[in-house]
Amino acid sequence: MGLALVLTTAALALHPGDQRGELAFGGTTRSYVLHLPPDFAARGPLPLLLAFHGGGGNAEGFQRYAGLDAPADAHGYAVVYPEGTGRFERRLLTWNAGSCCGWAHEHKADDVGFALALLAQLAGELELDRTRVYATGHSNGAMMAYALAGAAADRIAAIAPVAGTDMTARPAPAAPVAVLHIHSVDDPRAIYAGGEAKHLSFGVVHMGVEATLAEWRGLDHCTGAGRVVEQRSDGGHRAELVDFGPCADGSDVELWRMYGPGHGWPGGPSPLPEAVIGPKTKVISAASEIFAFLPRFTRANAPPLR
Repeated sequence: MGLALVLTTAALALHPGDQRGELAFGGTTRSYVLHLPPDFAARGPLPLLLAFHGGGGNAEGFQRYAGLDAPADAHGYAVVYPEGTGRFERRLLTWNAGSCCGWAHEHKADDVGFALALLAQLAGELELDRTRVYATGHSNGAMMAYALAGAAADRIAAIAPVAGTDMTARPAPAAPVAVLHIHSVDDPRAIYAGGEAKHLSFGVVHMGVEATLAEWRGLDHCTGAGRVVEQRSDGGHRAELVDFGPCADGSDVELWRMYGPGHGWPGGPSPLPEAVIGPKTKVISAASEIFAFLPRFTRANAPPLR
């Protein structure tokens, strides 16, 4: 995977595939990787997926194991992989997603502001469909997807957090946001029921999955009690899709609840040793499920991204 020269607001020569970009924000220079589909310039306005790496990761690392680029190309999506902040250049990066995590939280990084500034910059370089902006993320990146949806619901049509819960304390979002949450009950790092777990050099008290989804079911005014609509099994692992809809304004809240896997990204290679984060799994492909879910939702009357 070869990356082009660094992009700035003055360098707009975009091409299909990957390019690394930079954005001046908050008195520092923030980085991202942008992936564009084939023939993107002829496709008309592009839907955009923000994909937030996990705590301790970076953009290219997440891009390698998440497997989002191939379905994004097939669906005609742009994917942007923003990078968090940390003590070391492009290593051990985290997001300030409420009460977590690490360096970014300790230094009160305005990561929601950065994500919105990045959207504005990309809208100046690309023809984006402002009604189809989405977010996903892994672990601390999943928390970041929740934080962005809560703070900027007028811009975000749906989110798909994987192995991380909502760690914010904020007013209700301005509009319902569809949620697909993917999580294992046996996750040793982002504990399904909630509680403290150790991550790299810092401890995190996680919100439980059921508590997070109960909150978002209330925010989205969902009336369903939660019905299992699909079940799968593979290699001793099980997964069930629970649908809490219908919800307001055509939104939905769904949960892929897995039994057996650990904290990794379902369907992808393990980003860390299994001794650290638990068993990897192919019982579902997170990338495939994300692109089955997100295109169902649009944000009507979304404001301009710039």
